[in-house]
Amino acid sequence: MIVAEDSVLLREGLVRLLQEAGFTVAGQAGTAEEALSRAARCRPDVALMDIRMPPTHTDEGVRAALALRESLPDTGVLLLSQYVETGNAVRVMAREPRGFGYLLKNRVADIGELTDAVKRVGAGETVVDPEVVARLMGRPRVAGGPDVLTPREREVLALMAEGRSNEAISERLYISAKTTETHVRNVFTKLGLEPCPEDHRRVLAVLAHLQAS
Repeated sequence: MIVAEDSVLLREGLVRLLQEAGFTVAGQAGTAEEALSRAARCRPDVALMDIRMPPTHTDEGVRAALALRESLPDTGVLLLSQYVETGNAVRVMAREPRGFGYLLKNRVADIGELTDAVKRVGAGETVVDPEVVARLMGRPRVAGGPDVLTPREREVLALMAEGRSNEAISERLYISAKTTETHVRNVFTKLGLEPCPEDHRRVLAVLAHLQAS
């Protein structure tokens, strides 16, 4: 994998944590352009990339992620952000959520959560930071939005948006598989979303709905 982060201290810290967790870090980068160059040479399984990078510190990381996915579609991308940014990052994920993740930097302190996100993105899953999901769900809703859901259905929706399978949702909420299936079906019905057997497409549907509302 490669790590792209303009803060030298944070980048070196990330590299050390990932290496200690058993990952092979094949390259580091301080700019989006450098990240693309190193990715082209290393062809990593996962690219860990800051959203805001030089020179403008706005959306260079997001644009680089798009370019990387176009040139290396099998490389998973895990975006890191200091703050909840629900615009471009979510739109990028909505284009092709498979093997894409969005994590807030404060999660880096939890090595278990960080390594889990890297592994899931590398395996082609979608990872969305729970705080990002909460922010999206907390926006003023239009008719037919998540406000029509019960509290339990909102919990299920949030876990779906994190890329969790029905089995994982059942374990997290301590409910039966049948009950989870019922809640998922109700969520899709109430939001007017067609269910799909592929988890990453469920995330796509949920994120697209939340962002557009």
